[in-house]
Amino acid sequence: MDPLKSYRETQIKTAAQSKLILMLYDGAIKNINLSLEILNKKHKEFDQTSNLIIKVQDIVTELMVSLDFERGGEIAKNLFNVYMYMNRRLLDANIKKTAQPLNDVKKLLLELRDAWAEVALKKGLESHSGRAGGVNIAG
Repeated sequence: MDPLKSYRETQIKTAAQSKLILMLYDGAIKNINLSLEILNKKHKEFDQTSNLIIKVQDIVTELMVSLDFERGGEIAKNLFNVYMYMNRRLLDANIKKTAQPLNDVKKLLLELRDAWAEVALKKGLESHSGRAGGVNIAG
């Protein structure tokens, strides 16, 4: 068994919800960056770019299905719409093999990742200070 794969699986199984969401954002951003690198090369490997974009779409879809509309309310609905927009832009990027849609999605992912990191930090501080409750934005 691959030790790196085993480590990642253990990380995922033991991670808190907010950390899992951050991991998804990080994975999506990493794959967009790799795809952008390929698109910026003189010799473009479109099949590789396509596979990377599909990975990002899969991650965005995972973020969509993990939304909790009951507890997340309006924020969950808004996130769902943002994720739908991202998937449309990713599809456009994959069809046209252009960087602009990827840059648009990357910008949104970075903003959302920063927001989740802040939520995770606040949750961590609240749990360490003994305060009850927490923020469950959308899931």
